[in-house]
Amino acid sequence: MKVCVLASGSKGNSTYIETNNHHILIDMGKNKKYIVDSLKSINVDPKSIDIILISHLHSDHISALETFIKTYKAKIYMPKEMFDSYESIQGYENINTYSNEIDIDDINIYAIKSSHDAVASRNFIIEEGNNSVVLITDTGYIRSKYFNLLKNRNVYLLESNHDVEMLTHGPYPDWLKRRVLSDEGHLSNQAAGFYLSKLIGENTKEVYLMHLSEVNNTAELALKTVKDTLKEYNIKFKNIKVAGQYEPSEVIEIKEEIKL
Repeated sequence: MKVCVLASGSKGNSTYIETNNHHILIDMGKNKKYIVDSLKSINVDPKSIDIILISHLHSDHISALETFIKTYKAKIYMPKEMFDSYESIQGYENINTYSNEIDIDDINIYAIKSSHDAVASRNFIIEEGNNSVVLITDTGYIRSKYFNLLKNRNVYLLESNHDVEMLTHGPYPDWLKRRVLSDEGHLSNQAAGFYLSKLIGENTKEVYLMHLSEVNNTAELALKTVKDTLKEYNIKFKNIKVAGQYEPSEVIEIKEEIKL
């Protein structure tokens, strides 16, 4: 199983996940050229993309979708309520709707409900055998009922959107500050650290902090806050990195360990 964050931030989001039999994109932000060039930079043929998962319909997650599927005919998976509200894609034939879980050959996908101001928004757990990756962004909080399902996964791609002090004293208008801080907004650095303290386990290999605000956060501050928060909960985990807005991350390869 391979994972690469192609882009993460308010200007566009897309993540590539490869299993034995499928090439998956979660979200299609930025633009078609960026997505295609980024895939080629990690030696992935855009024609091989056969599954597209959409987390929600905000433009930074779908801006490249319509132009991409004119050339590359992948299957799109989204909840029915999301599809029904997305008028400009109604004519695309290769749409698959679901409720909360998707089984495709060798992979199982849990599409858990996020808390965001968008129709039927979802986050994802993707399993292939004993390998798994969690992607959680664009949510004001993580529902505790999902903790057991989310625990002890191999890779976490978790939102660490803002520093509360920077946001509070920053240039955003008051209405936007309230939105970001609300239960339907985004996770702060401290919240990311708290949730990771509940989820990281012995099988966890890597964490990427996602969807950092360019106005209300920095990579250095996000890393420091998350690591400090983990220390408060006596969690020793050092392999934490930050996903960028303008270039793909390194390719993470999850290998199934053979226990003797």
